[in-house]
Amino acid sequence: QVQLVESGGGLVQAGGSLRLSCAASGLTFSSYAMGWFRQAPGKERELVAAISWSGGTTYYLDSVKGRLTISRDNAKNTVYLQMNSLKPEDTAVYYCAADRSYSTSKRYYYWGQGTQVTVSS
Repeated sequence: QVQLVESGGGLVQAGGSLRLSCAASGLTFSSYAMGWFRQAPGKERELVAAISWSGGTTYYLDSVKGRLTISRDNAKNTVYLQMNSLKPEDTAVYYCAADRSYSTSKRYYYWGQGTQVTVSS
C-alpha cells in the first residue's frame, strides 16, 4: 500500500532552519505531484507548498515565499521542504501529500501522518 513518511520536524528557535523529508513508497513517485500542508492548533489545514511530478512547477503560500523551498528527488522517492528564517507562526504539524494531478487545493489523495514543527520565540 501507499506510504508517505515524514521526518525532520522538531523544536527550533525563531530564525532557525529545518529540513523536512517525506519518503514515499507503494506508488510510482515520479508520476505524482506532491504537496506540503500544515495545520496549527485551532486552524484549518493549509497548503504551504506544492511541486509537480517533474519539479518544473511549484507553488508557495504567500506567507512562506522566500523562506521555504520545496524540492524532490524522484530517484529517491523523496520530497523535501527546506525551511529557513522560521517564525513562531510557522509552528504546526506538517503533512506531505501526493496526488496524480498537480493542485493548489486541498484535494490530495494520499497523506502522511505528519511531523511536528515548533518554533520558539
